[in-house]
Amino acid sequence: MKTRNKNPVLKGLIEELEKKKEPVWKAVAKALNRPRRKRFEVNLYRIAKNAKPNENIIVPGVVMGPGELSKPFTIAALRFSAEARKCIENAKGKCLSIPEMVEKNPKRLRIMG
Repeated sequence: MKTRNKNPVLKGLIEELEKKKEPVWKAVAKALNRPRRKRFEVNLYRIAKNAKPNENIIVPGVVMGPGELSKPFTIAALRFSAEARKCIENAKGKCLSIPEMVEKNPKRLRIMG
């Protein structure tokens, strides 16, 4: 796949994810390679509605603040809004960057976007 991103850090991340054997990382790389105007923005209420407690979630885009979490989640994303980060941490969850989630390499991941 042709890497279209001008951001050198993001371009390196996409190329690294494409080299992984697991199909989930290739899907994340493909989602990150979209134009900025088409990137995913996921609200907390959508995560709370669709995910199970203590689930590992990856968002190839931005996590936004509308909504509240009552269950802890480990969420990896390109970026978090300040309100979203505060809400996730208040629910005893974790906010990680995508490279940190790659290092952790969980067996089960859920992509939201």
